[in-house]
Amino acid sequence: MSVTDRPVPSHDRIARAAFPRRRVLQAGLAAAAGAAVLQTTAPAEAAMRREGWIRSRIARMSVEQQVGQLFVMRVYGNDATASDNRNMNEYGVASPAEIVAKYHLGGVIYFAWADNLPTPAAGARLSNGLQRAALAAPGKVAVPLTISTDQETGIVARMPDPATVFPGAMALGAGRDPELTHDTYEITGAELRAVGVNNDYAPLGDVNVNPANPVIGVRSFSADPALVAELLVAGVNGLQSQQVSATAKHFPGHGDTDVDSHTGFPVIHHTREEWETIDAPPFRAAVEAGIDAIMTAHINVPALDPSGDPATLSKPIITDILRGELGFTGVVVTDSLGMAGVREKYGDAEVAIRAVEAGVDQLLNTPAADVQYNAVLDAVRSGRISRRRLDESLVRILGMKYDRGLHRDPFVDESAVDEIVGNATHKARAQEIADQTITLLRDDADLVPLPAGEVLVTGYGDTTTVNLAASLSDHGHPAQAFVTGSSPSQTLINSAVTRSAAAAVTVVLTYGADTNTAQQQLVQALRDAGRKVVVVAVRNPYDIAGLGDTPTYLATYSWLSVSTEALAKVLAGEIPAAGRLPVSIPSQADPDTELFGFGAGMDN
Repeated sequence: MSVTDRPVPSHDRIARAAFPRRRVLQAGLAAAAGAAVLQTTAPAEAAMRREGWIRSRIARMSVEQQVGQLFVMRVYGNDATASDNRNMNEYGVASPAEIVAKYHLGGVIYFAWADNLPTPAAGARLSNGLQRAALAAPGKVAVPLTISTDQETGIVARMPDPATVFPGAMALGAGRDPELTHDTYEITGAELRAVGVNNDYAPLGDVNVNPANPVIGVRSFSADPALVAELLVAGVNGLQSQQVSATAKHFPGHGDTDVDSHTGFPVIHHTREEWETIDAPPFRAAVEAGIDAIMTAHINVPALDPSGDPATLSKPIITDILRGELGFTGVVVTDSLGMAGVREKYGDAEVAIRAVEAGVDQLLNTPAADVQYNAVLDAVRSGRISRRRLDESLVRILGMKYDRGLHRDPFVDESAVDEIVGNATHKARAQEIADQTITLLRDDADLVPLPAGEVLVTGYGDTTTVNLAASLSDHGHPAQAFVTGSSPSQTLINSAVTRSAAAAVTVVLTYGADTNTAQQQLVQALRDAGRKVVVVAVRNPYDIAGLGDTPTYLATYSWLSVSTEALAKVLAGEIPAAGRLPVSIPSQADPDTELFGFGAGMDN
């Protein structure tokens, strides 16, 4: 029976959740008055200490150090003092520590492909080594590093095994419960901080209203602005409870584009009113919740700035709207400056300068470090970037570091990493969360729970098909895997049809099947052969739009292990399909017609 989920909460409720009312114990007039004095005095003293720490460091920095605080660069390797030819090729120095010293860096970003995190323990050692390099360089003012990464959870995650795996933002949108989201990011924050990462470029505030979006999709919580806002606030609170700065991205909103800003320059055609209604609410909620940082998008929004500049370089968007209208006083960080979306109009040197002029504080993952560092340095020395403007960014950057406790101790206990990262309690909670996210959208064939007999698991994903087959077998449905991949040939399709003859039911995993004719042909060939078919979209839930009247269809929003285990439990009838669709799925023939609306879902 079809059901809809509970109503999406209003912004008033979001605000109440973010700012619970203070409870004052009444113990007589004198005690209440004393408490009031303490409540006003203690914060004032704390603010003075914070201001003093920030100002004393800024005053003693050279201009070279001050400019260096604006840069967050990648480094290669997982030993701060070890040589790596990739560092020499890009920066002219061999080790990560030397990069920190050369550019007086304010921050470093970790990537798996840069070999920063081969293991959690190695990541912790690298973090400590980099912090030592930042604090102990001769002749420098001691300022700890922002160490950041993209641990969104789901399909964008940098932490290595055995870090806890979560199904991702859109799955959390299907779960609907802010507690699930809070716990996801609280655990993520604890594990990040254990390896020395103190700034996470997550969660996303993008509202994915475009099914053709090639870069956001399941990285977004939902197509509903209020639901995105509520879950974004829950994620922010979870991360920052573990002293990890959260970063909402990608402002002013990357949810309605069919161009990937990594490789092109998207234009968002929302009117100002549409932006206020669709894109702005999550970022407003994040600002009100006290988020530490917001990341810019390399997109053009003519209704907000008709100049044609990307938002990253737009003073009307960053200074006038984000800071002026939304009231954001925290750190603004660019998306990677190596992306095509920000490099099409200006050269690298000009990009760096214009970003600072627009109101940006941190320049992320610069593709031409010498060029961009020296360009900003020269702009400060010449007065193009005023000392006052530089000082504004330094106050915000150092303030974020102070607020996350880096002024007290930026180091991590390397001996405790294995006790925290991927521990049994974290993983058990992750599975509980994933179990609430599987969405059953159609079951006209009455195949969920699965009938008795052998199961063939085919379609997308070498690991995913094998994992699901193993999980189904563990849950009482003997299964075999046959991988056909993302674009199966006719030979593979024929083989899948042949193998399915011995199975009571065939489970087909799809990935982008709404636009992939080969996957569509696989599903149709199995149906034409009279097979009982269960289709499961393991990334974007929109696949059903290209699969006609497929009678049984589920969405997991993720191909990760916790999602395949949750799917197996649903297919085995052990848990309900509790997830509800956090987006709508339009018809391909008529985009104004919904195949499935927001909140759609069935109990199995």
